[in-house]
Amino acid sequence: MIVSSGGSRRRNGGSEPKPQRDGVQQVAQTDAVVDLPGGTIAYTTAGTGEPLLLIHGLGGTRRTWRLVIDSLAATHTVIAPDLPGHGESNAPAGDYSLGAHAAAMRDFVVALGYSSTTVAGHSLGGGIALQFAYQFPSHTRRLLLISSGGLGPELSVVLRAATLPGAAPVVAGLASLPEGVRRSVLETVIFPGLLARQDAGAASGLLRGLAGPRQRQAFLRTARSVVDWHGQTVGASRQLVLLTDIPVSIIWGSNDKTIPPDHHRAFARQLPSPDVVEIPDAGHYPHETAPTEVTSAMHAFLDSTTPFTYDEARWRELLTQTSSR
Repeated sequence: MIVSSGGSRRRNGGSEPKPQRDGVQQVAQTDAVVDLPGGTIAYTTAGTGEPLLLIHGLGGTRRTWRLVIDSLAATHTVIAPDLPGHGESNAPAGDYSLGAHAAAMRDFVVALGYSSTTVAGHSLGGGIALQFAYQFPSHTRRLLLISSGGLGPELSVVLRAATLPGAAPVVAGLASLPEGVRRSVLETVIFPGLLARQDAGAASGLLRGLAGPRQRQAFLRTARSVVDWHGQTVGASRQLVLLTDIPVSIIWGSNDKTIPPDHHRAFARQLPSPDVVEIPDAGHYPHETAPTEVTSAMHAFLDSTTPFTYDEARWRELLTQTSSR
């Protein structure tokens, strides 16, 4: 992996491949930070080849990709950042919108020396990936959406509750609980019927990461920029025509209780030739609970598609397609 000299600095990381785990050769991973005008972005990178940007979901960190990085790095340069305000990255100046996060990811990719990348996003990260393609098509090669947000208004009551006054102390209280107690509370008190059973561990880990005030602020302010009590307030439906030429893969779990699977099925029907993978019995975090199935689907998509090449005349045609009817 090359760490750019343009404001980027290595923090730690080995150089020797690790032993195989579950049939997948573990690769050297490098943790680093890059200093941008909007603040420092922390990230992990591994592998060589075509770049693949992995964007985590709301309140999460780049560690959510830990079970898929080794496999993906066998064929790609995998780049997994913490979004602004999340994990180890600096908080932004104040804008936590999808557009601001997409712009931060564009700056991040360019700072590392890549002119374009395949963008994969989970949940909120899927919404950011869609926004990235809309705002920065010349930097986009493909889109990979995993349990993506932004495809419809319906959303778990748990996330809608995060937009209400008084949510911050509740989140802080859950984050401060011991791991075993927190998971038990999630499974038996708060989330019965609202969270897939297999997602309890991932949700508990996410809450653990919100123990710090900066991370909680990022979680709550980002949530309130895209969600209110009625559901998701930001959607990609008006920009669907712009995805006509971009290869798109949509992956989700059939037992997702956070974002309805019907969102993904309906979205797929509106695209000309999407790659569609529904993982039976998986919940909202299939890359954590069914990593083999997810990486298999991602590899098949990446191997079988040609990267999108931006053409301004064609983009203009797509932009004006609706108004010219």
